[in-house]
Amino acid sequence: MGSLNEYVRKRRFARTPEPEGKKRTRGAEKGSRTRGAEKGPQRVFVVQKHRATALHYDFRLESAGVLRSWAVPKGPSLDPSVKRLAMQVEDHPLDYLSFEGVIPAGEYGGGTVMVWDIGTWEPDEPGDPERSFKAGRIRFALRGKKLKGSWALVRTRGRQWLLMKSRDRSASTDEVTLTKARSVLTRRLMAGIARDAGGDVEKAASADP
Repeated sequence: MGSLNEYVRKRRFARTPEPEGKKRTRGAEKGSRTRGAEKGPQRVFVVQKHRATALHYDFRLESAGVLRSWAVPKGPSLDPSVKRLAMQVEDHPLDYLSFEGVIPAGEYGGGTVMVWDIGTWEPDEPGDPERSFKAGRIRFALRGKKLKGSWALVRTRGRQWLLMKSRDRSASTDEVTLTKARSVLTRRLMAGIARDAGGDVEKAASADP
């Protein structure tokens, strides 16, 4: 199982609206199939647009009872020729999937958070994906609202990975972070999320196209 110790250590839950670091096991982790799945159990993924000190996208894949997480400064690209830096960060709880709102200033990661994409994922290779994570290379398929098809994460050194789109029919030169900028949950832009949650609207608006 993944560990949420670092997630808990960095946060003061009396001040931040983020979900507490409690593990839970979904049916997919027990080996059940999602309806319509063609191969193996499907797990969930989420991409959260996050305007903290700087804008980045948090890319999270469910595995071992947690969300394995990477911060992608420029966001995912649909162009297979583009390799995006992805810095691995602490595991997050599964309840973080639907977190959208404002982390207060002064708290870890303070700023506006949007659920930019959400869906299911499955490894493109047989065996336990945890082995692939530990080996530093995993190929997987996404079925999201915005991100689809085959992808890869490859570790280059330490916490540094590369997120890459594979060549398939869902590949494109479309700048998806600009053309599909709204929340998949609420259709709000970053400024709207900040306004509704009492955050820094001007700072959040700087992340809108």
